[in-house]
Amino acid sequence: MSDVRPSFQYAVLSQQQEAAQLGIWAFLATEVLFFGVLIVAYSVYRFAYPDAFAEAGRHTKILIGGANTAILLSSSFAVAWAVESAKAGLGRIAARLLCAAALLGIVFLGLKGIEYWREYEEHLVPAVNFAFDPAHSHGAIMFFIFYFIATALHGVHVAVGIVLLLVIAWRARQGTYSSRYHAPITVAGLYWHFVDVVWIFLFALIYLPGRGAS
Repeated sequence: MSDVRPSFQYAVLSQQQEAAQLGIWAFLATEVLFFGVLIVAYSVYRFAYPDAFAEAGRHTKILIGGANTAILLSSSFAVAWAVESAKAGLGRIAARLLCAAALLGIVFLGLKGIEYWREYEEHLVPAVNFAFDPAHSHGAIMFFIFYFIATALHGVHVAVGIVLLLVIAWRARQGTYSSRYHAPITVAGLYWHFVDVVWIFLFALIYLPGRGAS
């Protein structure tokens, strides 16, 4: 789009882009606080039940978790590449990269669904069919409560990100973004990178406990 004008409340495009980036950083700060509360609660219970958390951690599917980590990191690379392509006026390339990242996000959710199903079959879902070694039952149930809440909330963020990437990809294909105007794709990229960073923390907290002692 050759003649992009700022919204009526902004004097110039640069001002609009600065406001958009400030807005996404403020939003991400609230998300950090949100997930931070979950992580603090996890840390408190892990300190209280170290053996139970280690035993519960051994029941997580580290191969699926590792694969999903690689998938999200790859998608983050694709998004970063797409942002730079859009700034260079390569809208079609940016659109393809964003679609690839969205597809990787869908694969992530698909693997997570398989993982949930396997955990259901192994009776690891609290309040549904939870059955665990009585010696570690109380601590283990706290571990899996955190696991399902944190990963489900993260999954919602991934789903929102997929929709966002596809919308931005459609606009990039129309040639909307350039070196002069790229706020939406930059904002979408920051959101997706945040989703990936959260998953890295969750992977370390959920899948690694107890592995070194096994």
